[in-house]
Amino acid sequence: MHFRARTAILVAACWLGAAPYAWGQNPATLDSLRRSLGAVSARIDSLEAGLCPAELTAAPSKPSGNARADSLAATIDRLNRRLDAIRSAKCARQAPAQPADSTDDLAALRAAAAEAAGQTPSPSDTSDTGQRVPDQTAAKPAGGPRGANLLNPEISATGDVQLVAHEGNPGFDAVAREFEFAFQSALDPYSNTKIFLAAEEDGVSVEEGYIYWTGLPGRLRLDLGKFRQQVGDLNRWHSHALPETEYPLVYQRFLSEEGLAGVGLSLYTTLPFSLGGATHEIWLQGTTAGSDPLLAGSNRLLFLGRLQNFWQLSRATYAQVGVTGLGGNNNAADLRSRVVGLDFRFTYRPPEAGTRRDITFRAEGYRLHANELGTTTNRYGTFLDLQARTSRRWVFGARYDYVEAPRGLEDTEWRIVPNITWWQSEFVYLRLEGEHRHADLEGTQNLLKLQAVWAMGPHKHETY
Repeated sequence: MHFRARTAILVAACWLGAAPYAWGQNPATLDSLRRSLGAVSARIDSLEAGLCPAELTAAPSKPSGNARADSLAATIDRLNRRLDAIRSAKCARQAPAQPADSTDDLAALRAAAAEAAGQTPSPSDTSDTGQRVPDQTAAKPAGGPRGANLLNPEISATGDVQLVAHEGNPGFDAVAREFEFAFQSALDPYSNTKIFLAAEEDGVSVEEGYIYWTGLPGRLRLDLGKFRQQVGDLNRWHSHALPETEYPLVYQRFLSEEGLAGVGLSLYTTLPFSLGGATHEIWLQGTTAGSDPLLAGSNRLLFLGRLQNFWQLSRATYAQVGVTGLGGNNNAADLRSRVVGLDFRFTYRPPEAGTRRDITFRAEGYRLHANELGTTTNRYGTFLDLQARTSRRWVFGARYDYVEAPRGLEDTEWRIVPNITWWQSEFVYLRLEGEHRHADLEGTQNLLKLQAVWAMGPHKHETY
């Protein structure tokens, strides 16, 4: 029975997934069928857990006039009648069921909590629900009430390998760009930690490693350690999670080849008020960042402030606008750098197809004001990025980059980067990317890249 019922529910769920396109004129019918389907699934879960779900008291569904909807409703009614028959035979000798299925869930949660703690459930675990809880006589984990594994951090690993073909050169270059190892854990009720190690061809480095506290007074979050700084929308992302194989040119030229990261302190909070229905977030960060474009490579203090505003425009669309300012001084080199940036993101993602269809557009622009040895320069950079997911597996995208040299001789670069990404599963994706680049001092070049990224562990394809 359970297998057949599960199969019917799976078919019905797939039917409902496609239903919005056919029943968009009657969302109430669709919502009612989804609730009924969820209730049937919950009753099956209760029976499989050895519990007794409540007897169904709802009247059979009334015809809606839609043939597909009425057929599905009739199937759900038949499943409910079969479940009632199984319940009557299985639970005849047990205590009467309570009026709501939530009691089953509560009993199961209490039993699971007691089992995880290595305890035997007390009578109170069942007396207030009237339901039988799972058997607690199974062997307890070794090492006392808490198993040793419960104290270990969550460990994840990601591999990023690329094949790069250059125009005019036979063959291709094989590059093992990065193997990343992530360790994450809740240290205590007040603090958590994340540590990311990056193994590359030239050695192993700490990409990020920080402790953070949440729930502080004033709704503050405090981060301490090495972290990627909150510049624009993509600098916080790790390279294997980017929508393209590399960071935008303006990040590489104004910040560093791998974006901006440093050791220091970060404060984050949300404002307690809303302007125009938005959510407002603020970051204040101070780090010693090694940025050659900004600080001539020295680990001098770099300060950052960011205001980010988020609007939920509808159930399917949202927009984000952010303003970033950062700067620092290197008195030994008589260099002072200031950067101001404006970024925008718009996303369309229908709730009924959230993992299968979405469109995201990003646009960011930056101005770098530098004063070096008494000479002042103003340089500009921007990028436009469009990503469209057409199914669960396929994503099509393109990015346009434009940037001026941060200091010294004037040199303008621009790139066009189209790409196709195929998700084999949530663990593996393959990306084919073309690149047409031009620089005033270096001329034009075309590249073709094939990227393979795979991940394991609880935090697959960590973006930050």
